[in-house]
Amino acid sequence: MRKSKLLTVALAFLFGSVGAYRFYLGGARDPYGWLHLLATLAGVIGVASLWLGAGNAALNWSFAVAGGASVISAFLAAIVYGLRPDDRWDARFNPDGRPTRSGWPVVILVILSLMIGTGLLMAGLAISFQAFFESQVEAARELSQ
Repeated sequence: MRKSKLLTVALAFLFGSVGAYRFYLGGARDPYGWLHLLATLAGVIGVASLWLGAGNAALNWSFAVAGGASVISAFLAAIVYGLRPDDRWDARFNPDGRPTRSGWPVVILVILSLMIGTGLLMAGLAISFQAFFESQVEAARELSQ
């Protein structure tokens, strides 16, 4: 069956964190698609637990990082699939079909993926560093008392 490059990039951009583009390309038996879904669910649980202050903080941060990695890797997949030349796309996913012509929608989705993915990565790093330094300040205060 013919696979659309535009649909793949759009699925990675919009629903990539739940593995939609993986399921589109590889079917329901794609283990990496299920790994995306599992990591996103773990991330939701980790962020909710951090926000509520429940459970083990280290485990919650681990879950949150797994969810963040799933989201960031989905944007990266949109960029990688979008920048793949059409002839290589056809050789991999449409060996017997007519040639693919990507066009501007794919380029626009790649640009948006780059902007949003980079912004999320920078925000995640900033939040992580802030939490680390706040914990160091608290530890120093406890030692000085």
